[in-house]
Amino acid sequence: MLQSQLSSMQAASARADSARRLQVDALLSAVTTSNDSVRAISSRLAKLQSTVSTDHYEMGRELLQIQELTGQSQRRLQELRASLEERSQNAAPPAPAAGSDSMPAAPPGPGPAQLFQSSLDQLRRGSTRVARSGFEQLLQQYPQSEDAPEAMIYIAATYASERNQVAADSVYGLVVQRYPASPKAATALYKQALSMREAGRVTAARAAFERIIKDYPRSDEAELARGQLRTLGR
Repeated sequence: MLQSQLSSMQAASARADSARRLQVDALLSAVTTSNDSVRAISSRLAKLQSTVSTDHYEMGRELLQIQELTGQSQRRLQELRASLEERSQNAAPPAPAAGSDSMPAAPPGPGPAQLFQSSLDQLRRGSTRVARSGFEQLLQQYPQSEDAPEAMIYIAATYASERNQVAADSVYGLVVQRYPASPKAATALYKQALSMREAGRVTAARAAFERIIKDYPRSDEAELARGQLRTLGR
């Protein structure tokens, strides 16, 4: 009877061990499947992050290309305007009436487009102070000219080239203050934000980038600002 009971116990133990092995094998299989799923998801997530990063880089590069092409067109238009102003000034004045003692009027000074173009030429030659003086003359004589906001941006650029970033940032701020409706206001604010970031003023830079997105949502600078905020860990 004892042998029979012992045999029955051994058989029951063997069956229990077999059942536990089956359970363990099933658990191991489930864990392996889960690990494979996690690895697959991680791989897809890494690919997605890489794709998003690449798309963002390509978008930023295309925006810069568009800005460059737009800038070239604007410069060409500026040159044409300066040429038209010069031709208008060089046109022969009407001859004075017979017997008139009046002297012919003195030719007018350069127009805003001429001042802008000549100052820009000086800047390209490396004469930053002469260029700045010309841009400042434009602002004094034609403060409401459509060239005024961009002239201020170039004034800031001359200060930046002289490593006077405080003065440059001050002028960028004036562009936004005086000409808030101009497309150049977004450009000035973006340049100011980049300067703040380089100086380690991350909080101020983030606020400036957010302001660009809020006040100038359709500008190219708004898209660039969103990219900058992502790198700052918005």
